[in-house]
Amino acid sequence: MNIPQSQSIADGFTDTSINKIYDVIIVGAGPIGLATAVGLRKRGIDNILVIDQTRAFRQVGQVVDLLPNGLKALKYLDERAYQAVKTASLTFTNYQPSEEEKTTAVIEPKLPKPSLEWASKNFQGQKIRAIPLSFDVWFSEYGEGRVSISWYNLQSALRQLLPEDQVKPNHRCINVVDEPELGCIRIDCVSSASVEANPYAYWSDQQNNHDTQSQNSDSAPQPSLTKSFRAKLIVAADGINSTVRKILYADSSNLAFATPEYSGFAAISCREIPDIPQEVRSHIEEKFLAGSPIITVANYDLSNRAFSETPRMLLMNRQSMGYLLHVAVPLESVSGKSGSDLHNLGLQELEKAGFPQVLQELVELSPPENILQRPYYIHRAAIDETILPSWSAGRVVLVGDAAHGMPPFMAQGANQGLEDAMIMTTLITNIAQENHWDNQQAIASAFDKYERLRRPFMEYIQQATLTQFPNSSNQAWQEYSNKVYSRNFEEITSELLV
Repeated sequence: MNIPQSQSIADGFTDTSINKIYDVIIVGAGPIGLATAVGLRKRGIDNILVIDQTRAFRQVGQVVDLLPNGLKALKYLDERAYQAVKTASLTFTNYQPSEEEKTTAVIEPKLPKPSLEWASKNFQGQKIRAIPLSFDVWFSEYGEGRVSISWYNLQSALRQLLPEDQVKPNHRCINVVDEPELGCIRIDCVSSASVEANPYAYWSDQQNNHDTQSQNSDSAPQPSLTKSFRAKLIVAADGINSTVRKILYADSSNLAFATPEYSGFAAISCREIPDIPQEVRSHIEEKFLAGSPIITVANYDLSNRAFSETPRMLLMNRQSMGYLLHVAVPLESVSGKSGSDLHNLGLQELEKAGFPQVLQELVELSPPENILQRPYYIHRAAIDETILPSWSAGRVVLVGDAAHGMPPFMAQGANQGLEDAMIMTTLITNIAQENHWDNQQAIASAFDKYERLRRPFMEYIQQATLTQFPNSSNQAWQEYSNKVYSRNFEEITSELLV
């Protein structure tokens, strides 16, 4: 990757911080960027700044499952953050979403009862395996629990641990420039009402432009302002549609990987089906749900390779019954589609896969106006053995989805991002302790350690996510779970300092 060299700031930029050089600027005030900032402050590195393009922090986003590996990483970063997230989680509170959140949140289920389980069932309604939703059961098995928390509550719990003036919304990164003469990197930002929508992260019904996760819309126009900041290091946690990644990969051998690649999978969902005949509802509840608020139905009798290509249906039964359907389809099948097109596509995929008639009837009953679509994108950790898109350049490093975003099938996006935050915090702390802020070789060595440690594991996680190989057998599932959840994080971080 190549970082543009120093040049005069463009006309109109207000360089109010020209005499200020931060130790670290974090781009992205999502959970991963905020967790990194919290971890750095815990270790005495408080000359930091977090910027984000959102113009206001609002109750948007889906429910996130934090699994043992993510919670271990969070506890390592800061015990206060760990406790705050547990307290704010749906698992530990009788959470009631606001009307705004009900309107803007995607249809991933909320699961406040810790005694329940998430079962995977075959077409006959037989349980293949069940994942406990109790914190204590997971803690007993893996030395750490599991919690479900809304994305906004996770963001808020972490943001409240930082001084207000260290987190700046409405600062959209538009350029990153190396300034070797100052021994730093410059980041140029703009505050504008006309922020481009992110096509890689939102649910949409297209026809109504139903953007259920957008944080970038505002009813009142704001004046456009520009500003620059400088730092010794930049940590880019700005998501799968990372602006920093695009800037670093421009005019380089990594240009083809600057933007996300369609993963081959998409989701079709309907959160509410209002008029379900009692006979259909009773059949689904008795044969499949059996009192659970959520289950997954798939053809678990297929071989591993075929299983990854067949639909998987998440059934939810809350105030009303709904579903989320994961399908392997070409991008053009869902992109720009809405209403009856999505309705027909869902039915076709279920029929081709031989899903039980009663589940096809449920989709048939879905009001087209309630159906949403979301293509899933990925930044592959490795294209092949010889193509490994770099996660750093000079004083800039990519973390979380900006480095290795992927579909949510194994619930590892946020958890792997927290592992990145843990590793990056450890390495930056070492740079600070050794006073190597101006040692380019030491910085390069630290970022190389991060990549050598994280890339192979992310290759494994992405393979598990895209092929669903843990579902091939209970033994494969247990081996995957042990490998992902049972690691000793103290040993992992200690190796970084050798």
